[in-house]
Amino acid sequence: MRRTRILTAVLALAAGLLAGTPPALAADSTAKVSLAADTYTWKNARIDGGGFVPGIVFNRSEKNLAYARTDIGGAYRWQESSKTWTPLLDSVGWDDWGHTGVVSLASDAVDPNKVYAAVGTYTNSWDPKNGAVMRSSNRGASWQKTDLPFKLGGNMPGRGMGERLAVDPNKNSVLYLGAPSGKGLWRSTDSGVSWSQVANFPNAGNYQQDPSDTSGYASDNQGIVWVTFDESTGTSGNATRAIYVGVADLQNSVYRSTDAGATWTRLAGQPTGHLAHKGVLDAAGGSLYLSYSDKGGPYDGGKGQVWRYATATGSWTNISPVAEADTYYGFSGLTVDRQKPGTVMATAYSSWWPDTQIFRSTDSGATWTRAWDYTSYPNRANRYTMDVSSSPWLTWGANPSPPEQTPKLGWMTESLEIDPFDSNRMMYGTGATVYGTENLTNWDSGGQFTIKPMVRGLEETAVNDLASPPSGAPLLSALGDVGGFRHTDLTKVPSMMFTSPNFTATTSLDFAETNANTVVRVGNLDSGPHIAFSTDNGANWFAGTDPSGVSGGGTVAAASDGGRFVWSPDGTGVQYTTGFGSSWSASSGIPAGAIVESDRVDAKTFYGFKSGKFYVSTDGGATFTASATTGLPSGDSVRFKALPGVKGDVWLAGGATDGAYGLWHSTDGGASWTKLSNVDQADAIGFGKAATGASYQTLYTSAKIGGVRGIFRSTDKGATWTRINDDAHQWGWNGAAITGDPRVYGRVYVSTNGRGVIYGDTSDTSGGGGTDPTDPTDPTPTGACAVTYKITNQWSGGFQADVQLSNTGSSAWTGWSLGWTFPNAQTVSQTWNAESTQSGSTVTAKNVGWNANVAAGSSVSFGFTGSWSGTNGRPTAFKLGDQACTVA
Repeated sequence: MRRTRILTAVLALAAGLLAGTPPALAADSTAKVSLAADTYTWKNARIDGGGFVPGIVFNRSEKNLAYARTDIGGAYRWQESSKTWTPLLDSVGWDDWGHTGVVSLASDAVDPNKVYAAVGTYTNSWDPKNGAVMRSSNRGASWQKTDLPFKLGGNMPGRGMGERLAVDPNKNSVLYLGAPSGKGLWRSTDSGVSWSQVANFPNAGNYQQDPSDTSGYASDNQGIVWVTFDESTGTSGNATRAIYVGVADLQNSVYRSTDAGATWTRLAGQPTGHLAHKGVLDAAGGSLYLSYSDKGGPYDGGKGQVWRYATATGSWTNISPVAEADTYYGFSGLTVDRQKPGTVMATAYSSWWPDTQIFRSTDSGATWTRAWDYTSYPNRANRYTMDVSSSPWLTWGANPSPPEQTPKLGWMTESLEIDPFDSNRMMYGTGATVYGTENLTNWDSGGQFTIKPMVRGLEETAVNDLASPPSGAPLLSALGDVGGFRHTDLTKVPSMMFTSPNFTATTSLDFAETNANTVVRVGNLDSGPHIAFSTDNGANWFAGTDPSGVSGGGTVAAASDGGRFVWSPDGTGVQYTTGFGSSWSASSGIPAGAIVESDRVDAKTFYGFKSGKFYVSTDGGATFTASATTGLPSGDSVRFKALPGVKGDVWLAGGATDGAYGLWHSTDGGASWTKLSNVDQADAIGFGKAATGASYQTLYTSAKIGGVRGIFRSTDKGATWTRINDDAHQWGWNGAAITGDPRVYGRVYVSTNGRGVIYGDTSDTSGGGGTDPTDPTDPTPTGACAVTYKITNQWSGGFQADVQLSNTGSSAWTGWSLGWTFPNAQTVSQTWNAESTQSGSTVTAKNVGWNANVAAGSSVSFGFTGSWSGTNGRPTAFKLGDQACTVA
């Protein structure tokens, strides 16, 4: 639902911490930095959706080429062969985390290989960086970026309007971008490389959702909200002359240029008192369709209209499906059928109850039909059937009374698109998924059309906490908006989110270390309890009782045996209970708002942290005592965990750049701490199964080590570290939670703020070590090898391929170099997870520093984009040095 979607990332990254005093604790001077890495495979624990999809964009010249944008979780490209979405912005790194918020997308109709994304999450101080326009010439496989002199707001009010970014359909070197915050209209004439403000555009917008909001979130001027071209007013290679622009101004919402952007005028006779959320031009019919709301959306709006503007005569016609007096919602989603001029559809995006509504007209808006109608209130007749068997949690476990139904047709339905090549296919975004149909025209013949989730591969949950118990389900998650899930199979969508109660966001969860059937979670809820318990490993839940004053979830900890719990909720102080929370008592000696965790061995020992102080309770949470240690991070951007199986063994990560920041370890229950000198910064810490021969569990951290940000693993208690992700897999901000799997060596679960739960598996399943790949004395690999070469995407003139190189010999490699010859003079343009050189048709790909070690029986993968002409044949022979490899 994402009413504001302001989650842990903003709070942690925006927190300014006071400069800390010099640490009065030991530093580990013997630790060694090692940035070698083995090869990891990264996937999502499948949820399918889970967040707001405010934009869907079909390319107008190539069939089956479509993109989706999310408010905080990046952008995606549709893969027709598998009916899935491919993520495109996983390469966005920690420092640029805001660039995972996509405010607009544009797909080039002249050159379908080109796609553009306007990125930036917040226009206020929460996002410290300006926005950018990212451009790709290979459909999002790789990107170049131009930073802008202002911020963009992919997660700001008004984010469902658009598209704000548009490519001239006749001269594709020309792009326009509508900016928020009064920054005006911007133009590029060099395919997005450089941008300048359109100085003579007359109106930068003035609409604010809430002018009194001092945070700058709801009080930001929503600015210029869409740009559309009338392609019929230009010729190939010449700039389109007629351009329409939507402005967030209740009295002056639509402007036009008829001279390719040289001059602009307000459209005469336009309706006032509303914002034009969308402007969709049907050049064949000579009409500009506009959907209006009295608010900016995506979750507000009480009145709406739909209008048609005749581009030739300048006449306006109110074609609203419902009289404005009868609306309690705004209109936003808007599309036309490019195969059937005069067919137009619109959504009542802010109709929360009893459901959203979709309207359809086949006569240019003269008459309309609805997706559902009342028969005799409260009973409904639907023109559609819904099949959510692929994402069964979309029912929310609800059993509503009519006229509500489950699953709902949707909410926050601001994106709606008919496939320009297929009148039967339509997709639309909601606050939780992408729905679609492939038999839409049944609507017109009186039959029913089928709506299904079309969202596989698009993962858009914000992760607050993760747990991997030693038995039962391998993964339990605490998520924003959809609460959380119990994954018994990471490759399958769970049947339901956590229910009884359904939290709007689960903020923390824990399980009893020696009794993993006992699980507790806490979260936010508009009304109702904020804590829930399970006695069957999270399969079923029952609500606890809140102590007085609770306003939010906070953090919670379960005793190692499950016999008691300590809870630090929002709104009141730390509490403890025996049993399942039927009554609570206030803990003493610890401040309100402290983060709480449990010792994983001693059932009566709990820990807390607040504002630089570490607290310990040995009486089940009744009383806490502050540790005398100083030098820990002075703020509250901290996460800590106790190691399973060892009493008093605690690791603490966190801090900020203007104070203490890093990773600390205590072996005496927090009485004293050692700061690891080989960790520059750390934000989350977790544990997993020990490596073969290791006596200590594997450590995982989201950290900066050796000057490099990434996900790191240590099999030797933090003495050395291995970076296990790469620059293509960064997922923006990932500091909320991390945990290894206690049953599978090398498996790690990583939180993201909008890309769901990522999990990685190592190719080195034994946990064996290797020599330093940067050592020039390392030998050239020898022995048997096998290669799998796969073209994963191909388009006119370009392609993307993945190569897997397997060590089928008996000894480990400590460096590798793979060569092949293209049969059709293809050329490599960009490589990831390897370094490549090319001479003529011969290519050599070599390891990078972090993926040189390849154990016997393991493999390494890399990918590249390239160009081709005529034929794109596969290489038939590969050599590892002088050794010929088997080709799969």
